[in-house]
Amino acid sequence: MTNLEDFQSIAMEVFEIESAAIKNLSTNLTEDFGNIVRTIYNSKGKLIISGMGKSGIIGRKISATLASTGTPSFFLHPGEAYHGDLGMIESEDIVLLISNSGETDEVLKLIPFLHFQKNTTISMSGNPKSTLAKNTDFHLNVFVEKEACPLQLAPTSSTTAILVMGDALAVALMSINDFNDVNFASFHPGGNLGKRLLTIVDMVMTKHNLPICDKNSSIKDVINKITSGKCGLVVVTEKNMMLGVITDGDIRRFMTIHEKDFFALRALDLMTGMPKTIGPNENIIIANDMMNKWKINSLVVIDDLERVVGILQKHDVDKNTV
Repeated sequence: MTNLEDFQSIAMEVFEIESAAIKNLSTNLTEDFGNIVRTIYNSKGKLIISGMGKSGIIGRKISATLASTGTPSFFLHPGEAYHGDLGMIESEDIVLLISNSGETDEVLKLIPFLHFQKNTTISMSGNPKSTLAKNTDFHLNVFVEKEACPLQLAPTSSTTAILVMGDALAVALMSINDFNDVNFASFHPGGNLGKRLLTIVDMVMTKHNLPICDKNSSIKDVINKITSGKCGLVVVTEKNMMLGVITDGDIRRFMTIHEKDFFALRALDLMTGMPKTIGPNENIIIANDMMNKWKINSLVVIDDLERVVGILQKHDVDKNTV
């Protein structure tokens, strides 16, 4: 019976074999790679990927990566294509055909149609002299010396090499397209990244029953506004323009300092001028950075006319940035 140490040694051997396969890709990289990137970038069509078996499974992943990083792409099963789905390929599309041997019959059968329609074709195989490589416009060599499978039958190193070459293609296209985190988020709105990058202040700020008072408001009115507003502060204004803010902490401090004449004070006497503000269309991440930098729990939201339109609180920011 194989013991635990033997299992670990098997895993280590697989890692070494597949790492060597990936490292070897760079020695087989030709100028076709750069030409492929530029051709896809300049194309007005989609990048369609096709392959059989394990190569097809990897092709689906490559297509998904490309589509989510700014390069329109979809996977087309060669068998389905040959039986009617070739109509999904338009003349402006680029077609990437994947076959480790370069001799997969189902994949080769697509070539006459692609030539007839004058599609730009790319092949990815482990044999640059294969039928597939010779009959496409560009070729990506994913040759591996050995599979990690001890029988040399199950695609292991070869599929890893195909996957990595596809990743290299996707990353190169991201670079030439100036694809950034906001672009990525737009394709992933349901994930945490999309939530953080696409959420703006206006979506989470308090907009109604805003705690606002005039500069001449009494302490009683100020306290009532803070209580009813439930934001822990009140914004002091003059003719609808913000002058400052008063927090519930300010109330406690002034009660101690001005114990005798506290209720004779006005909002103007207590407020802190020039509070931190943010616009309603700013990203929530920027708001979070501001709050962390200044160690504050609230931001006053003002529009382009410097009117108070909302209050943004730290707990609402935290819920949308985790």
